[in-house]
Amino acid sequence: MSKWYIGGGEKNEVVISTRIRLARNLEDFPFPAKLDAETKSQVNALVRDALLGSCDEDLSYIEMESLSRAQAISLAERHMISPEFASATKGRALLMSEDESVSIMLCEEDHIRLQVMEAGLALDSAYKRADSLDNVISSKLQLAFDERIGYLTQCPTNLGTAMRASVMLHLPGLAKSGRISQIASTVSKLGLIIRGAYGEGSTPNGDMYQLSNQVTLGISEETALSNLKAIAQQLVAQELAVREQMLKNPVWEDKIFRAWGILKNARLLSCEEFMQLSSLVRLGAAQGLIDVSLETLGELMVDMQPATVNAREGKTLDASQRDAIRAKAVREALKTIQN
Repeated sequence: MSKWYIGGGEKNEVVISTRIRLARNLEDFPFPAKLDAETKSQVNALVRDALLGSCDEDLSYIEMESLSRAQAISLAERHMISPEFASATKGRALLMSEDESVSIMLCEEDHIRLQVMEAGLALDSAYKRADSLDNVISSKLQLAFDERIGYLTQCPTNLGTAMRASVMLHLPGLAKSGRISQIASTVSKLGLIIRGAYGEGSTPNGDMYQLSNQVTLGISEETALSNLKAIAQQLVAQELAVREQMLKNPVWEDKIFRAWGILKNARLLSCEEFMQLSSLVRLGAAQGLIDVSLETLGELMVDMQPATVNAREGKTLDASQRDAIRAKAVREALKTIQN
């Protein structure tokens, strides 16, 4: 399976990826906030031993303290772990698949944060894989569960299914037409939330947004997924309609080709500028104006993030050094493409 950011997938002209995240806790241990490093290691080992060799996924086990700061933050940039998980590594561990479609944070806010990511709109298949892993864990370990309120979690907002399902959307049309605030207000009444691609408090760099469910109590996983899928499909339709109208104005085609020219020739590119320009180029590619694959742009979107550049180079670079490396890498990735 391709990595979520270089795969195709359903509705991939707008939907970058799908994520299913399940929070679980072991019944016999306090929540991680009350655990010392030694006890966290015990929890980590229990979950590791329950999964390795017993599930259909090929997982590797990583002690977070073994990673450099750049490597840890790079995982967060690739949406494998949360920024909070990357910032404090003591007593924490990660189970992950080589293709980065599965990652399981151990002793983050909860004992287990199980995540499956797939390219495009793939809520059903991503949930099936997450549920399969969850079944393996629950067959070997006693999870904290209450018949009345469901899975017990450190944060009360996750009680019930303890499932957060989300889709990452590229919405340049809706963003540039000023409709995101109205959409946010509308979806909130339906139990959903739309925000920056890195979740709460994040900015929507490159017009990337995350649409996810908010309600976990008193609703089944199936209903939550159905609601999210329906709203995601409506946003896709709205985005495509706005794009069609936008591109009737030659100003936008000019912006797209100017962005394409800069990416193919720039000698310095900040991450912010790269994300802004790549958003326009992705819009052009999705609409058939530019002959570059969405997969190529998706891979660059992840690989050009600051910590990922540092991790690849094996050292901490200053911003100007990263800007030069980023520009060169983008030029090389795009140099064989004619437009």
